[in-house]
Amino acid sequence: MKKIIAPLIVTALFIVYFVVYFAVLIFVIPSLVAKIILGIIPLAFAAVMIYVCIQRIKEIRSGEEDDLSKY
Repeated sequence: MKKIIAPLIVTALFIVYFVVYFAVLIFVIPSLVAKIILGIIPLAFAAVMIYVCIQRIKEIRSGEEDDLSKY
């Protein structure tokens, strides 16, 4: 269980960062089109971080923690 905590903390920190970045973009950029284009990028990164975290947790639970040692 201790090995799952680190990926969760890192993912939560990155998601908070991306949400704050998105919020700053909303208030700073006056153009609606620019808000949409530049806002999609951090939200996509947040979605990818969640996906990667879920995959990492599955690896930890299945016992494949050290994948690089196989190569």
